[in-house]
Amino acid sequence: MTEHSSTPQDAAQPLSDRVENRSQRPDSAAFQQFMASQWAEAEPTEVERAPVADFAAERRRRISERFPGERLVLPAGPLKVRSNDTDYRFRPHSAFAHLTGLGVDHEPDAVLVLEPVQEGAGDDGGHHEATLYFHPMAGRDSKEFYADAKNGEFWVGPRPTLEELGAAYGLRTRDLGGLEDAVTKNAGPTALGGLRVRLVREVDLNVDALVDTSRINTGVDLESSDALDGELAEALSELRLVKDAHEVGQLREAVDATIAGFTDIVHVLPAAAGHRHRGERMVEGAFFARARTDGNDLGYDTIAACGNNATVLHWIRNTGRVIPGELILVDAGVEADSLYTADITRTLPVNGRYSEVQRRIYQAVLDAADAAFDAAVPGNRFRDVHAAAMEVLARRLESWGLLPVPAEVSLSAAGQHHRRWMPHGTSHHLGLDVHDCAQAKRELYVDGVIEPGMVFTIEPGLYFKAEDLAVPEEYRGIGVRIEDDVLITEDGNVNLSSGLPRTPDEVEAWMTGLWHAREGVDPS
Repeated sequence: MTEHSSTPQDAAQPLSDRVENRSQRPDSAAFQQFMASQWAEAEPTEVERAPVADFAAERRRRISERFPGERLVLPAGPLKVRSNDTDYRFRPHSAFAHLTGLGVDHEPDAVLVLEPVQEGAGDDGGHHEATLYFHPMAGRDSKEFYADAKNGEFWVGPRPTLEELGAAYGLRTRDLGGLEDAVTKNAGPTALGGLRVRLVREVDLNVDALVDTSRINTGVDLESSDALDGELAEALSELRLVKDAHEVGQLREAVDATIAGFTDIVHVLPAAAGHRHRGERMVEGAFFARARTDGNDLGYDTIAACGNNATVLHWIRNTGRVIPGELILVDAGVEADSLYTADITRTLPVNGRYSEVQRRIYQAVLDAADAAFDAAVPGNRFRDVHAAAMEVLARRLESWGLLPVPAEVSLSAAGQHHRRWMPHGTSHHLGLDVHDCAQAKRELYVDGVIEPGMVFTIEPGLYFKAEDLAVPEEYRGIGVRIEDDVLITEDGNVNLSSGLPRTPDEVEAWMTGLWHAREGVDPS
């Protein structure tokens, strides 16, 4: 065998172009001329205003009030590489999705720019005019139509026109080619007008570079600008703490689809229990199928954790067996086409019946969850929800003889012994992100007052690892979590996921009923 040597053609071709060699795309003039001809005219599209458009406009007005006189730049983000020249399915950044209303599979590389105008003279009485910059569909007479694997209609399907997207979402739209001027004109202290620019950073590196270069060229200090950009990210996160009616509706849809997915999980449990290696993957797969048919995707990677795997809080490998007699903890959520996600956990007996010890642990977690629901009311603070759940768990652990100190000592700031078996928080906000509003200030989140319109999870748990010598052997290898999605109302709360059984008796009856409906299948 002779050593490979590069041909002159290899040496002349840039490395970045070689990934396209597999396509063997012709580039003759005859081919290009033929490809540009004999295409039917596109059918005219009647565009209706999207239901989310008015809600998104109100969100933009509210953020406009926070930053009058400043240019705000919110990228959607680019496609992200999964492997070589294959990308993940596109999902825009949540702040971009919130302010535009754009959900699934819309416009990678798009950027929303809020341009300051005279106060009160902007969109909807705000202080800014919003423009969406994106790469529109190329004509079928263009080379891009068939040659551009990222943007060409031949490869990725039709894209909306500037006019169509503008009409549907109530936004000004411009070609992405005009973004640089829109972002940099009159920016910085040396420019006429001296506009300050705030950017949602680390979403699109190209936009980061564009803004940073402009700042350097105009004498803006980058470190202080980072702090200003952080304030924008913080404000955008806080804007989502209280959901509007459209958001609540989307969350209800995501929850309903997720409940259907848990039904699918129960149906597949007998087969999963019969799989010799990776029954957890069968559970994961059943839920994923529901997420893709009833929604856009998973809101996050599904946790399907049987036995001791349930004590690993973020177990997403899902490589374990599903064993009758053990519990399987499933933490899963469907993401709707609008990108709002549910987040629900149930801990199910693989054979449909809880053992005495499993039921004891499950009931303790359920009681903690119920106490948390009682605390999740307007006027209380977010941290009160967690405290209510911890009170129940600490006292239950004490009654079982597991705490090395009295419950009062464990519940004190200097104690916290009970957290060995419940190390995570009881609640987090829910919305476009499964852990929504994560950049909000502590005084508005953990220490914040609960308000109507908030949506968050309630998810206490107990996790006794197989190697935990601090507990009797009968507890080891058991992990239980119960998680529901709660909407705060004027006079209390609503459990959005109440359609999924919660009590041990309800869970057992539900599972048995589903199996009997499918020809009496029983995994035991």
